[in-house]
Amino acid sequence: MSHTQLINILKKRSVRWGSFTLASGKQSDLYVDARLTTLAPEGIKLIVEALYPLLREDITVIGGPVTGADPIIGALCLYAAQQNRTLYGCMVRKKPKGHGGKHWVEGIANVSAGSKVCVVEDTVTTGGSLLKAIKRLEDEGLTVAQCIAVVDRQEGAHELITNAGYDFKALT
Repeated sequence: MSHTQLINILKKRSVRWGSFTLASGKQSDLYVDARLTTLAPEGIKLIVEALYPLLREDITVIGGPVTGADPIIGALCLYAAQQNRTLYGCMVRKKPKGHGGKHWVEGIANVSAGSKVCVVEDTVTTGGSLLKAIKRLEDEGLTVAQCIAVVDRQEGAHELITNAGYDFKALT
């Protein structure tokens, strides 16, 4: 994977200029919709090839907030299987499902309490959404061992996540 290739695809597909309100509530003239890269074949391929080698050996679960993490989770689970490694996925909802099991975390029934999880996200700004997802996963009995984002907008996420005691990396 070429870091330059990933940046070029992100610039082409995901970077927008204008007036935007981010998930953090902040106003910005720059919006990075990394989902447009994670949902494109050449984008997700580069992301998985960059992210997979960063996974600790004891990681058995890939999780993250819906919808930003969903394509990354699915692609990583498939890629790991192709490498003869078993990884399970789980998705953290913004609010519990209103019917059925009313779960905050989908896929949790596939894994054991104490399983080590890598929390992934497409784009982080302040890190608030990522930290909420981490807490939900821990509430379900998982051990968050590392966090990896595709894009860090460098507006506080790294500091928030590492100050909370978690290992955080960003691909860009």
